[in-house]
Amino acid sequence: MTLDSGQVFHWEKHGDGFVGTIGDRPFYVEQRDGKLFFLGGKGGLIANYFALDHPLAEICASFPQDAIMNAAREFCCGLRIIRQPRWECLATFICSSMKQVAHIRQISRALRHRYGERHQLADIELHSFSAAERIARTSEAELRACALGYRAKNLLATARLVASGEADLESWSALPDDELRPRLCALPGVGAKVANCVMLFAYERLRAFPVDVWIERILKEKYFTRKPRVTAQHLRDFSATYFGEHGGYAQQYLFHHARKTSSRRRGAAARPRWRRPRRFVSASDVRYDSRL
Repeated sequence: MTLDSGQVFHWEKHGDGFVGTIGDRPFYVEQRDGKLFFLGGKGGLIANYFALDHPLAEICASFPQDAIMNAAREFCCGLRIIRQPRWECLATFICSSMKQVAHIRQISRALRHRYGERHQLADIELHSFSAAERIARTSEAELRACALGYRAKNLLATARLVASGEADLESWSALPDDELRPRLCALPGVGAKVANCVMLFAYERLRAFPVDVWIERILKEKYFTRKPRVTAQHLRDFSATYFGEHGGYAQQYLFHHARKTSSRRRGAAARPRWRRPRRFVSASDVRYDSRL
């Protein structure tokens, strides 16, 4: 559920699990009941990436008690916010503008295969996301060949800022939210929504609440039914206070629940795939497995 929730776009189904990369390390991961088995690098990297230290029960208990939030919390039980590499997350969400999840996955795959490093995991070939320096050496025309369209210009310009050190993504981790957000928004192709996505998924600012078309629709239909002309700024202000310290988690649950239970997906496919676990997977539940 976590890997299919629209926060990361390169993991692929393989057998009973998934294959993908964490930074420059290839992994196979598979959840079996309350344990997470893996093949690849070190278990500590897996535990950190999937944020298995987040107190998920406490986070979910902190959500507002209203009908739509309760439904999303029940449907998304176990979903976690991933800790993504900063450049990879920023670049991916620059490419996500006005795109559906399936299209973003296609773009991510094209960028990885064309510019990323190739890795071998048993008999599986995987590609890590390209470094900013590699993207910075390309041209807009080359990037457009990866189906980026107008986003190619923004990705190239931002890659060059990151590669030159003018945009030091790692040092920005020390900035408070009210300084980090405008730094991100100053980058080509980054608006309020993309900035909040990067803050949430790459900088672990769990209060960040990205508002895209899905979330805007949910807020207007469920929380502002009597105010049809509510502004985008009003929605942002409301979200920043109503959903509290873990608003980013609440947003991700609302987003994933809406996508999977929309009118186009009614029926069996809209129901949760897993029963509520007796307890959530933690760092101590990560196990190495030499088999694929």
